[in-house]
Formats: sequence, structure tokens, C-alpha cells
Amino acid sequence: MTSRRQQWFINCVLWVAILSSAIGAVYSRHEARRLFHELQLLNKQRDELDVQWGRLQIEQSTWATHGRIEKIARDDLDMTIPSSDELMVVQP
Repeated sequence: MTSRRQQWFINCVLWVAILSSAIGAVYSRHEARRLFHELQLLNKQRDELDVQWGRLQIEQSTWATHGRIEKIARDDLDMTIPSSDELMVVQP
């Protein structure tokens, strides 16, 4: 009789172990898929930010060209290049 109880108890423990292992495997698979999806979204966002960063670098280089700066200085600030008689050389 006790042998039968022990067998029943061992069977129950094994069933619980099998079920918990199966649930753990399903949960792990689900978590892996969720994290992979999140990784794909983050990679897409990184790529979009890289494209935007490239555009901003091109825009910055366009705004900072010497010709544009000189044109603004002449047109908006009424600046001119000084003549040679207006220059003064300072010795160190």
C-alpha cells in the first residue's frame, strides 16, 4: 500500500515537473519572439535616425559654406572687405 502511495506521489511530482517545464518552454518562446519584435522595431528606428542624422549633417554643411557666410555679411550686415590702406599690421 505504501509503495502504491509513493508511486502515485512520484507520478504527481513528475506530472507537475513536466507541466511546469512545458509552460516554461512556451513562456521562453513567447518572450524570445516579443524581444525579437522589439529588436526589429529598434533597428528600424535606428536606421531612420541615421538617415535623419545624415540629412542634418548635409544641411549644416550647406548653411556653413564660406560663400553663404560672405553673402550674408555683405547683404544683411553691410560688411565689406577692407582696402589695403585700412589695414594695420600689429607686431607681436
